[in-house]
Amino acid sequence: MNGYAGKILRINLTDRKFTTIPTSKYEHWIGGHGMGSAIFFDLVKDKKIDGFDPANVLTLMTSPLSGTLTPGAAGRTELQGIGVQSVPIGWFTRSNFGGRFSTLMKSAGWDGIVIEGKADQPVWLDVRNSEVNIRNCDSLSLWGTDTWECQQRIWKYVAGDRVYGDWVEPVGTEGGQTTQRPAVLAIGPAGENLSRMACLIHDAGNGSGQGGFGAVCGSKLLKAVSVIGTGSVQINDPKALMQARLWQQKNYAFDLDNYKNTYDALGFDSPPRPGTSYRQGKPRTGLRPQACVGCHSGCRGRYEDGLGNEATCFNSLVYGNARSLDIQRQTSDLLNRYGINAAEMFHGETYLRELNQYGILGPGKEIDCPLNFKYYGRFEYIEQLVKAIAYRNDGLGNPHPFGDVLAEGFVRAAEKWGRLKGEDGDFKTGRLMFPYWGLPLHKEPRSQLDWAYGTILSDRDINEHDFDKLRSNPTYAKLYGFSPYASAEEVVKIYTDKMEPFQGDMQMLDFSTENMYSEHIAKLVSWHRYYTRFWKQSALFCDWHWPDFLNLYGPNKVGSTGEAEPKFLNAVTGKNFTFLDGIELGKKIWNLDHAIWTLQGRHRDMVRFADYLYTKPSAPFGGLNEHMPGLENGKWKYVNTMSRHFESDKFEEFKTRFYTLQGWETSTGYPLESTLKSQGLDYVADELKENATLGRG
Repeated sequence: MNGYAGKILRINLTDRKFTTIPTSKYEHWIGGHGMGSAIFFDLVKDKKIDGFDPANVLTLMTSPLSGTLTPGAAGRTELQGIGVQSVPIGWFTRSNFGGRFSTLMKSAGWDGIVIEGKADQPVWLDVRNSEVNIRNCDSLSLWGTDTWECQQRIWKYVAGDRVYGDWVEPVGTEGGQTTQRPAVLAIGPAGENLSRMACLIHDAGNGSGQGGFGAVCGSKLLKAVSVIGTGSVQINDPKALMQARLWQQKNYAFDLDNYKNTYDALGFDSPPRPGTSYRQGKPRTGLRPQACVGCHSGCRGRYEDGLGNEATCFNSLVYGNARSLDIQRQTSDLLNRYGINAAEMFHGETYLRELNQYGILGPGKEIDCPLNFKYYGRFEYIEQLVKAIAYRNDGLGNPHPFGDVLAEGFVRAAEKWGRLKGEDGDFKTGRLMFPYWGLPLHKEPRSQLDWAYGTILSDRDINEHDFDKLRSNPTYAKLYGFSPYASAEEVVKIYTDKMEPFQGDMQMLDFSTENMYSEHIAKLVSWHRYYTRFWKQSALFCDWHWPDFLNLYGPNKVGSTGEAEPKFLNAVTGKNFTFLDGIELGKKIWNLDHAIWTLQGRHRDMVRFADYLYTKPSAPFGGLNEHMPGLENGKWKYVNTMSRHFESDKFEEFKTRFYTLQGWETSTGYPLESTLKSQGLDYVADELKENATLGRG
């Protein structure tokens, strides 16, 4: 089993026992998300349970590429289970994080960890090669610590006072040694107190953010999972792997000494890239790149002043109205230490500010709030808000309903405050920018259709940047006054030529208003779901870097996607896997996930955006008039995709087209028996039939 450790660790917190699952039982799913979904389906008999139910099963899965030198794939871990963040149902969902965790799990001899049940007191999981212990938190006083302090105490307990670079001989290694500290995934106070926006943190800033899994772990009284090992990953063809890595780096990598154009210098370049380290053609002062295992990019940063370590994207932008960049970076660290999802806070924080400005929320107001808005923009303000959410109080250590309500998430809080319904409701006006499943806005959905449809048809904000360059390149080019990488027609052809089995349909990337609901966009969304379900979430290629479609450094600006992904997978495993094989397996995983959501209660009628997306036209997002490829009078251009909204009846027509393409019943969204059986999912069809949720036709 090249690329595999050969076994999966199954932990039962209730009886404090562990068993093993042979990886071979699930190897046909390859790894990551596919394995996690299949294991969840097998182990959780009642799919309608709440995320806080002890019967909820969490899976932490690696892929064959974990612990190898595959760039952007060696350090990812996939986390799955029933979440508690989304509205109205906590969907079976996923999260994903980088760093060292998957590598050390593999070196300890495990392809994944399955967690079920609930402990009788706070515990942490201590894995050292084959030695597995469920330890009480009280011996190290872990319960009540933030995520950083928790990790530091576990490091010292397992590895002593040694630091990186020193040889460590953990118990259970049978004489083996490692220079690594344990890789620890921990919850903070927010998770302990069951905040629905609680996340898990590994190292300084690798966050498993979406889903509220920090709260799920808190409900199981599981503080942390620690892994360390001294083994290695068996690779089928090490030479082929190194050749693939060198090929990728030589032909497609960002060149620090040779910027192609101004846009490239701004850092919106092709992968791999040092995204946070280099902007405007020079390194940021006091910052060095930080990369996950095996990656030659370094998209996160470490600052010499110790603030904002390993932060990127939402995590570094949450407190956009802070009085200084230092306060922004302090806020990033604060969220990581308390274990709070940055994406939810990004829009939630501004929502509270707006309610205060309207005189609705504040001390003694209609919504009684203990926050002192005179301190808005200062660190004292955001610190009190974070603590209020983490501890369900006033943020100063005193009981107060505000923090308790807000810990349920901003949408549930708004509902509790009576703010959602009516013509002036916050979903109607767009004051509450949580457009789907009670989750916060990321990309402008009325512009970037792949993101919008992918999210509402899935379980969470997809947070997949596969087509984001179609927006960012022309948008920033117009903003800064330089030419895009390539013409709209050239870019669309480069992308669609690689999109098997729909390749050649250029209208898949026509983002014009006239094409918003077409069968072409249905194919775009379908391909996107299949690609990400396998290549990014199961093989675990990093979203920040893959797919590599348009690449300024590649031959004729063409990236490595389609060739690179199977090249790395086959070098490691010895399989003869094609790019299209991955797409087809991704389709199977997508259908399995959809079947789980159906068993949870999903129906076509629930698949609807927040009201404001139908009633209010999109406005410049982040001050940007977004442009994307589109057809105008039969010619490809970069068209302005702003000032438009979804039309309810046309979106319903789109759903019908999409469901037809998937092989689902159009009136309900339920999977058809023929569809599931054609993919070898007969047992899934049987369970749907037993629950009267199997499509007819």
